[in-house]
Amino acid sequence: MKILLAPSERKSLGGDKSFNISSFKELNPLREEAIKKYDEFIQKTDDIKNFGDIKTPIKERPAKEAILRYTGVAFEYLDYPTLPNEAKEYLNENLIIFSNLFGILKPTDLIPYYTLKQGSKPGFDIYKFYKEKVTEILDSLNEDFIDLRAKFYEKIYKPKNAVTFKFIKNGKVVSHFAKAYRGTLTRHIALHRPKTIEEVLKIEFPGIEIMEIQEKKGIKEIVCEIK
Repeated sequence: MKILLAPSERKSLGGDKSFNISSFKELNPLREEAIKKYDEFIQKTDDIKNFGDIKTPIKERPAKEAILRYTGVAFEYLDYPTLPNEAKEYLNENLIIFSNLFGILKPTDLIPYYTLKQGSKPGFDIYKFYKEKVTEILDSLNEDFIDLRAKFYEKIYKPKNAVTFKFIKNGKVVSHFAKAYRGTLTRHIALHRPKTIEEVLKIEFPGIEIMEIQEKKGIKEIVCEIK
């Protein structure tokens, strides 16, 4: 069983390591091409909002672990640094982070600070660019997935066997703050280290109560009430 998590646009600066993505090496040729195109594009664009103002080539920037680079709401509530070692090891093995620039990552992959807003195209459709190979790689794992990504990332990969979560509060679907609940779920899954979806459903998540399970085309949607 693997956990799928979206990246965040908010990232921490700095790092004391060199660029090194060691996971999913089958993607390396595509990553190299994407990085080259991105580096070339940012030299020409003045779109600071979507691509930032840093012109340094990606591989020359200081790097740190992806799980520490991303600092958005979901990662804030996951709070990886405070997890016990066995929970960190569980995530290092089972968490897959979708990246707008690098395809898919493991938590320990070393990446730099960069700006690439969700949906932006650095001279090409980077989501379509990665989709076929990412689908091939993840389908070949023959795993069930706990899919905690935003729907947007189905542009890159839509799993056949997955569990998703819908959060309801006061009778309404939670949208923006759903990121916090996804981070909370990820944290408590790591703390309990389940091996199957059935074990995930037995976890008592703080402030989140599972109300019902809806299934359609192999996808189970867990409807949760926020207390």
